[in-house]
Amino acid sequence: MSHWLEKFQMTDLSCVVDDPAVWVPIHRIAGTLDKALPELFAPDYEQRLAAARQRLRPEG
Repeated sequence: MSHWLEKFQMTDLSCVVDDPAVWVPIHRIAGTLDKALPELFAPDYEQRLAAARQRLRPEG
């Protein structure tokens, strides 16, 4: 989710969320996740992310 939020913040939020009052909580949630998840800065983060995505995909 943290990865998605970061990509989401890099877009023009006004294209997705039309109320600027919602942008502040989005940025705060992303910042909280960044602080709470030191794995985001691990050298093998991309591999961890790929493994997590694989685990979360429905089988079939």
